[in-house]
Amino acid sequence: MDFGTPMLEGSRRLMILGGGELGKEIAIEAQRMGVEVVVVDRYDMAPAMHVAHRRYVVDMLNGEALKAIARREKPDAVVTEIEAVNTGALIELEDEGYRIIPNAKAVKTCMNRIELRLLASEQLKLPTTKYAVANSPDEAKRACSDIGYPCLIKPEMSSSGHGHEVAVNPSDVEFKFNEAIKHARGSSRRVIVEEYVDVDRELTVLTYRYMNEDKEVTAVIPPIEHQRPKGVFHYVESWHPSSVNDNIIKTAEDYAVRIVNKLGGLGIFGVEIIITKDGRVLFSEVAPRPHDTGLVTLVSTDINEFQVHVRSALGLPTPQVKVTTPAAAHVILADDENWAPHYTGINEALTIPGVQVRLFGKPNSYRGRRMGIVLATGSTIREAIEKARKAASLIKVGILS
Repeated sequence: MDFGTPMLEGSRRLMILGGGELGKEIAIEAQRMGVEVVVVDRYDMAPAMHVAHRRYVVDMLNGEALKAIARREKPDAVVTEIEAVNTGALIELEDEGYRIIPNAKAVKTCMNRIELRLLASEQLKLPTTKYAVANSPDEAKRACSDIGYPCLIKPEMSSSGHGHEVAVNPSDVEFKFNEAIKHARGSSRRVIVEEYVDVDRELTVLTYRYMNEDKEVTAVIPPIEHQRPKGVFHYVESWHPSSVNDNIIKTAEDYAVRIVNKLGGLGIFGVEIIITKDGRVLFSEVAPRPHDTGLVTLVSTDINEFQVHVRSALGLPTPQVKVTTPAAAHVILADDENWAPHYTGINEALTIPGVQVRLFGKPNSYRGRRMGIVLATGSTIREAIEKARKAASLIKVGILS
């Protein structure tokens, strides 16, 4: 494969649908490889737009808009970074010959929690939590009764833990059902009701598919470990390598390879695995793109997850990824709603050896919004985790005083 020069004839071009922090890192890796970058998102000044050659601001559920932009830009590959995207448009573009990463059907399946669970549990027979699909509060009540309280109620489509609700008794269910629907992406009115398990720890198996001598190959990066405070459903911190035993690692990687091979296509998938306190290893979900917990690979591995994704998208190989140092990552969250937020404590955080700070550059904040991340390396996983936690605690998001 030959590469031209960006902005000139013959350049390679990557179109990223979604301009968040993951899209920003994808764009940076593409820029480093001399690839022209086009970013599309629903709002202007999204993080990835800061490092793109061109940007478009459109409703991401507007299929006609997405198709029009792709036909104008004629990218070598289209990468999806967010859940809220018109998958019908991706299927049409793929039929026209555009390369959708990983592929249009995989994106559609992974972004629908119900379709994905049916694929994993019913077709591949992977172990999961007990679950049921509900179309109404009454159906959700019956499902909770069958599964047992407490139970989780999740929208069919959502991201970053939005709309994940816990029902502890029958009187909770209707309210929790409506709260889940309120946070759903798209127009779905269905939810998935799941067994509420006592989680010991969680793993992300970054599993990727790439071209090697005209053949598709599947490989894995050693699992990333992460834990969340009880009752929190969004990403907080992760570390690499994981501390689980080899048998669990082998099982988790087997689940990941099986579902990624079924989904097919090219690129990296973030396969989420739950380890319960009673010893079960359960498949949870798949993201058809780099994973937020995988931000730690910016310092933990010789080739980070974003570069792997770009290489695969362009038909290039990545034969192996090695963990080179114990590392950890911890999010920087906003406490309030502000426009043009400012950050304090950066100087203090960077006095800690082995610490790096990445601010995403989001134009506005709201309570709980992820605004940046702290990365830390250490001689042990524990040392890296403690450094990342301390540094993150020093950084505050606010307004210019």
